[in-house]
Amino acid sequence: MTSTMHHPVLITGGAGYIGSHAMLALLDTGREAVVVDDLSTGRRAAVPTGVPFYEGKIADNALIGQIIKENGCRSVLHFAGSIVVPDSVEKPLDYYQNNVAGSAALLRACLDNGIERFVFSSTAAVYDGAGGEPLSEDGVQAPANPYGRSKLMTEWMLRDIAAATDLRVAVLRYFNVAGADGAGRSGQYAKVATHLIKRACQTVLGQHSHMDVFGDDYPTPDGTCVRDYIHISDLAQAHLAVLDHIGESAEYVTMNCGYGHGFSVTQVLDVVDRVAGEMLGAGPMPRCHGPRRAGDAASLVADTSCIRQTLGWQPKYDDLTVMAATALAWEKQLMDGLD
Repeated sequence: MTSTMHHPVLITGGAGYIGSHAMLALLDTGREAVVVDDLSTGRRAAVPTGVPFYEGKIADNALIGQIIKENGCRSVLHFAGSIVVPDSVEKPLDYYQNNVAGSAALLRACLDNGIERFVFSSTAAVYDGAGGEPLSEDGVQAPANPYGRSKLMTEWMLRDIAAATDLRVAVLRYFNVAGADGAGRSGQYAKVATHLIKRACQTVLGQHSHMDVFGDDYPTPDGTCVRDYIHISDLAQAHLAVLDHIGESAEYVTMNCGYGHGFSVTQVLDVVDRVAGEMLGAGPMPRCHGPRRAGDAASLVADTSCIRQTLGWQPKYDDLTVMAATALAWEKQLMDGLD
């Protein structure tokens, strides 16, 4: 097993939101990264000059093999995939094609070209969200939507491959990722915002007439969905830590990535309103309450004891105000054309 420090890390989806922050975290520690992205949702400008970039799909076996060989990669951080829950309900085949079949093709290229470590971007959507909280890694896995099922199927595939080969695998199950790089180098760029905090920031900046709240009759304290939000920079650091961990241990690992406490939709919108008032002098955003959205669980909050104990991971940005403030600063930067 070679040292991760001496080989560039291949990042699939590295021009996207989470992938670009993981890339920046690698570069900040003096490591090298190589990015492949089809730019369907990512942006080329997210990858700094000097970082090798390849535009293409993870299912292109020849391209992935070429990238690995040309750059001497031994590790992969796999972020590429389709991630919008309502979209997965409407177009399930696209999600199985992109997330499951695409990952299978990527893994074939990895195994054929000497990749030793593989970190997979999974999701809390693999859980049923109906049991007790917080959710541990061995909790009931019964996804409520095709997006979650596509991620769980990929997890199963990875577990089997890890058992049958020498590939060392880590699966990180993200809860709700939010915020932006504190230095303004990257953030969420999606033209159609689906993440709650991003859309709320756009709304207070006047890009939407109101903020939709989907369902206010859930079995939660205020009737709106509860989620565990994690700052993107803390999540990026978790990837570096687990990549090093599987370099030292052959154990297949699955870890939740969250903070272990949740906020309701109403609480999040209240914080964004307060932050926007302090930063911009903006008034509260108009809210429109509607019916529940298909595929949404009432509450998803992580048990984070595994990642904290195994990796010694200690988050630095466990503060909803910080998440809202960095997200709002990024949206303002985008609106002003300064990205």
